[in-house]
Formats: sequence, C-alpha cells, structure tokens
Amino acid sequence: MENRQDIKKRKIRKVAPEEKLPFTEHLEELRWRLIIIIAAIAVWFGICYTYSEDIIRFVQKPLNQKLIFISPTEAFFVNLKVAFFVAIFLSIPVIIYELWEFISPGLLEKEKRYTLPFVISAVICFVIGSAFSYFIALPIITRFLLSFAGGELKPMISINNYISFVGRFMIGSGVIFEFPVVIFFLSKIGIATPEFLSQKRGYAILGIFILSAVLTPPDIFTMFLMAIPLMTLYEISIIIARLFGKRVDMSAVGSQLKA
Repeated sequence: MENRQDIKKRKIRKVAPEEKLPFTEHLEELRWRLIIIIAAIAVWFGICYTYSEDIIRFVQKPLNQKLIFISPTEAFFVNLKVAFFVAIFLSIPVIIYELWEFISPGLLEKEKRYTLPFVISAVICFVIGSAFSYFIALPIITRFLLSFAGGELKPMISINNYISFVGRFMIGSGVIFEFPVVIFFLSKIGIATPEFLSQKRGYAILGIFILSAVLTPPDIFTMFLMAIPLMTLYEISIIIARLFGKRVDMSAVGSQLKA
C-alpha cells in the first residue's frame, strides 16, 4: 500500500509536454501544490508570530503616531493578522514557483527555460512594489488623510484597521508590480503583442482605476497615487513587449485566415 509521501510524489511529478492528463489529475496536482504553499505560509506564520510586536512597530512607522485597540481581543488578533500578512510576503518565492510549475507542462521546452529568470524577477518585482507602497505611498497617504483632522478632531486609529489596510496595500502593490514580468513572458510566447496592448489601453486604464479604488482608501488623491504608477507600468509593459516580444508573421496569419 502506498504511503502518503509516495502519493504526494506521484501527484506532483513532472509532466511531459506531450502527456495528456485527465482533468481530475490536474485538480489533484493543484491541490498538492496548494498544500505546499499553505505549509510554507504556516511555517513562516509560526516564525513571524514570535516577532509580531517588532513587526507592528515597523509597520507603524509611516503613520508616526500611537495606535489604539477598542476591544479586549483586538490586540491578540492583530498579532495573528500581522504574522499572517508577513508570512504571505515571505512565502512569495514558493507561491510563484509552485504556480509556475503547475502551468509549465503546457509550455514548450524552449519556454520552460525561463523558469529561473521568471521566478527571480517576479520575486524582485514583488519586493519593489511592496517597498514602494511602504516607503513612498503610505507616508504620503497617511499625512494627506490625517491632515483633514484639523484642530478640532483627534485621530485615534484602530490598530486592526491600520494593519488590515497596510497589509492589503503592500501585498496588492507587490502583485501589481508583477505586471511587467507577466507581460514579458506572455510576449515571449506570442500571446501579448504591443499592438494588442496599445489597442486595449483604454480598458486597461479603466481597470487600473477600479483596482486602485479597491486597494486604497475611498478618496481621489490616494486612488490617483496608486493609479499613476500602474499606468506607468502598463506603458513599460508595452515597451517590453515591443523589445522582447515574439515576432509574428502577419502575412502568414492572414494566409491562414483566408484558407
């Protein structure tokens, strides 16, 4: 009888490009890769929880004021929440690698050689996006929002709300900064072309503003503060697709359509 380790190895084995697997086996492989991701997050969560107070002090710096909690259990759950957010951040290399390994069987051999560059560049872009949100965007946003307090209002910010906002904002920014890496890969395999990206610029800008409104507080200033870098990233992605994209023979495509 197979033990659990043997079953796991069989479920996440390397799949040959020409090999056809039933849909249920794809789901089983996805399940095991999600288990690996969850295990990585759980390990980092246990480590981060022991340093949760130090992490909270670090996250609090852009606000530059004391935080409060308004229920007896809030401080406890905030320590869990901040450990969870940091665990996700530290597990990004594992998450990116496992997702890549899941989709790689559908790629050609020459496309699979991008595994290491894709994983490394994706991790770097995620870190850059999170650093941008923490060191640049958050101080500007917090100063702007707190400036509305005036002399009559005293800001008393709940630590739970603040940690939720910072965690969502930093992780969201990190994911958004993956866009050039994704476009580079899609352009190399001929899916994303500069012509297509240019034609869909209007839809992209609309989507960027919607995403910025979701990730930031409900005010126009912070939405624009997030949207402007995103639009810049989109334009950079068009340049990347133009420089590194797969050249498509349009005459051949036209002849195929006529046939």
